[in-house]
Amino acid sequence: MPQNSYMHPPRQAGVDRRWHHIDAKGLVLGRIATKAADLLRGKHKPTYTDYVDCGDFVVVTNAKQVKLTGNKINQKFYFSHSGFAGGAKVTPMSRQMERDPRKILMLAVRRMMPKNRLARQQLVRLKIYVNDKHPHSAVAPKAK
Repeated sequence: MPQNSYMHPPRQAGVDRRWHHIDAKGLVLGRIATKAADLLRGKHKPTYTDYVDCGDFVVVTNAKQVKLTGNKINQKFYFSHSGFAGGAKVTPMSRQMERDPRKILMLAVRRMMPKNRLARQQLVRLKIYVNDKHPHSAVAPKAK
């Protein structure tokens, strides 16, 4: 078989990671989450391979001012369970927005990623901030 019959997938050492900035002020939650998930996975790159970690860093600011469509602020709930009998916790989205709006965005992005070890590694590069200030201005993230 000739050596140049197929392209080799990109290697981890040759991945060029860039920084992207998403201002969530007035944007819809699901639209932000899909854009962030695609950037974290590297689907915007021509060298994208699903089993190679070739994604970029994503900085999301103004998570507190994210927009929700419909009546989700009153109807949507977050469910967690401790594993013990009677250990169910149901948190309304309105209360979660008051407590920590970063968690809403983090869960939305995480649930749009594949459920495997590679996605957990990629989620480490997601940085979410409540206000418009973030400590990553030195790397000059490109606005998306």
